[in-house]
Amino acid sequence: MNIENKVLGLIKLSVYIKEFLAKNPADYNDHDTDFELLLRRSEIENPWFTLENQKFALTEWTHLLIQENINNWLRNYSVSKTSKRVGLILAGNIPLVGLHDVISVVLSGHIPLIKLSSKDKQMVPFLLKKWNELSDGAVQFEFVERLENFDAVIATGSNNTARYLEYYFKDHLSIIRKNRTSAAVLKGDETPEELQLLAEDIFRYFGLGCRNVTRIFIPEDFLIDRLFESFIGFQDIINHNKYANNYDYNRAVYLLNQDKFWDNNFVMLKEDDKLFSPLSVIHFSRYSSLDDVKNFIAENEENIQCIVAKDELGLDSIPFGEAQHPALDTYADNVDTMKFLEVV
Repeated sequence: MNIENKVLGLIKLSVYIKEFLAKNPADYNDHDTDFELLLRRSEIENPWFTLENQKFALTEWTHLLIQENINNWLRNYSVSKTSKRVGLILAGNIPLVGLHDVISVVLSGHIPLIKLSSKDKQMVPFLLKKWNELSDGAVQFEFVERLENFDAVIATGSNNTARYLEYYFKDHLSIIRKNRTSAAVLKGDETPEELQLLAEDIFRYFGLGCRNVTRIFIPEDFLIDRLFESFIGFQDIINHNKYANNYDYNRAVYLLNQDKFWDNNFVMLKEDDKLFSPLSVIHFSRYSSLDDVKNFIAENEENIQCIVAKDELGLDSIPFGEAQHPALDTYADNVDTMKFLEVV
């Protein structure tokens, strides 16, 4: 199985991506041009996958896939002595969201059977083939339209899809992931810089990821204008056609229903206890006691991917601006994928 070759190839892949991203298009060679064209095809197939967001996701992977990070991650797990076939049903809500599962299966010593999302069909195959090439052929994988002859499965879908998947795979070892979202808790003394970092947690990938903040808890005397001021750096988001359509639709619904909301012409704030908010809308609520916030988080734990807040609030949170920078040992739904793969 030659784990060393796989890891070395992964590091080389990271360097390859980093060098591509650093180049001026005028200096592209044929391989670089192919990579750029692939990203553009991906954007055409799925307009949510803008070049900026695809390159942001690629940059994040170059930060993760370095020798020290990979070694620190893998030292906590054992590589399987027998290769099993692990089915992967990948999500496609944000660029490369399924790559972590693919890498986990390969480095655990198994063979991924990959059913790609129809929304993300370009980059994963390209990067996997490149990884295999840089690993001297040590990386085994298959792309499939239907999962057959597998030993375990990891699948991601909506809550409705998850119920079907849980039934369909009830006789197999499985991880079935459902919808999740993230929340932020403000103490009230956040600096403008911290609130601008929170804006990144909200708007990156248009808010489509499970780590995007869709609900904010604010103190009773917090001024809403402070949030809108921090959002200004993302005002160009309204120029994206699909985002603008969602904004226009949700605004029209609120106006027709005579709902109270705050609007800055590219995002709306609505006082609402719901954790999930529509695209282009952020729900918020005011709190007088932090215990009430903690109780809400505890009651909705299975729907929350991460909490963004200051450490001093004691919420097992991550800092502002870090929601879209997960580490290799940060797992979707907080289920340790590598531990699962050890027992496949």
